[in-house]
Amino acid sequence: MTAVACDPTTSVTKSLLGYGVLAGPFYVVVSLIEAVTRQGFDLTKHPWSLLANGSLGWIHTLNLILSGMMVVAATQGMRRMGIKHGHLLLAGYGAGLIGAGIFRADPAAGFPQGESTEVTWHGTLHFVVAGIGFACLVAACFALARRSGMVWFSRVTGVVFLAAFAGIASGGGSVAMNLAFTAAVVLASVWLSVVSVRLYREA
Repeated sequence: MTAVACDPTTSVTKSLLGYGVLAGPFYVVVSLIEAVTRQGFDLTKHPWSLLANGSLGWIHTLNLILSGMMVVAATQGMRRMGIKHGHLLLAGYGAGLIGAGIFRADPAAGFPQGESTEVTWHGTLHFVVAGIGFACLVAACFALARRSGMVWFSRVTGVVFLAAFAGIASGGGSVAMNLAFTAAVVLASVWLSVVSVRLYREA
């Protein structure tokens, strides 16, 4: 029986793309576990970034940084496949997640209870780097639409995420806006996983 030789280059590329498959589910699952177990956190009115506050805030900080690193790793797999522009935009999203983890969001809307809600430099930087990362994500959805073979799914994801982020960034703070943004984050995570799976199979 003849053993099938493993191409090291292909193996590395697939391994890197595999991080793209895992990044979204990892971030969503860990965030949801935090959301339902942290006292005082309300999924209907608190964005997930607030979970970086409090004594257990380090968990969400680590969640953001690890998720961002996995996204960046996946983009290197895309680069090895010859994807020239989309991978750079997606890397910007990954870097945004890492930056959002480094610069903690300010407490808001009563979470965590008893903490000051004044605006800080790190809270401002959190919003800035996250905003840049989200803009890169939206652009990546369009840039990778044809290359990934997921044209409509990619474009719809980009439009939905842009609309949801614009809504929550407006400062409305309504339940509908918060839930819409949460749903958009889940949708974008699914999109990243699906695109990474398709590219993994192609590599």
